[in-house]
Amino acid sequence: MFKHLREDLASVRERDPAARSTWEVLTCYPGVHALIFHRIAHAAWNRRLFWVGRFVSHIGRFLTGIEIHPGAVIGRRVFIDHGMGVVIGETAVIGDDCTIYQAVTLGGTSLYRGTKRHPTLERGVVVGAGAKVLGGFTVGEGAKIGSNAVVVKPVPAGATAVGNPARIIDSERDSAREQKAEQMGFSAYGVTRDMDDPVSKALHGLLDHAVDTDRRLHALVERLEAAGLKLDGEMKPADEFDPGKLSRMVD
Repeated sequence: MFKHLREDLASVRERDPAARSTWEVLTCYPGVHALIFHRIAHAAWNRRLFWVGRFVSHIGRFLTGIEIHPGAVIGRRVFIDHGMGVVIGETAVIGDDCTIYQAVTLGGTSLYRGTKRHPTLERGVVVGAGAKVLGGFTVGEGAKIGSNAVVVKPVPAGATAVGNPARIIDSERDSAREQKAEQMGFSAYGVTRDMDDPVSKALHGLLDHAVDTDRRLHALVERLEAAGLKLDGEMKPADEFDPGKLSRMVD
């Protein structure tokens, strides 16, 4: 336990520029205190001392504002920053080196006992302030969840999820959308960038459709040229053009 505590203190100093000393982290960081209480409560829970585990957890919640069920599994070097309002459910699993900010909920959507109701965060996941991760799915290693996102589906490793309901950011698509907006002479992101404004959503849908249409046309041009067709208004001589090749392409 003391080895884990030393690792926790070191990880906080590494990840929080506001931490000035190890003593300050030990005495003034509720996230560290919550983990200490949880390790005691979790040990009691694993020994089937369920009431003791819940009571220790309750004391930790009272003192820190962070509620961690004693049945939850938390790895090493987990950093709960600020932490007020964090709720971590019974079957939640948090991997090593994860970072969780204030008002995060790792909750469940099922009421059936004995099932995996709460999420699993793999190594290095970052969950932004106010995010809600609800369900017994997995958030992949190194993934990031934006502030106030509501995540109800698995998140791939290394991905970023934002919004309500959360969507996975596709950097390639978003870049193409920006370019198309510039070509059309305006930016759909102007005031409502990445927000759930209905007008912004509609514009984004139109831009996505335009980008997809351009992509399909480009692919069609490449296939026609591969089949022996020129696109300058003329067609190659019949002896150079293979109709069977075009037929196979269309099929």
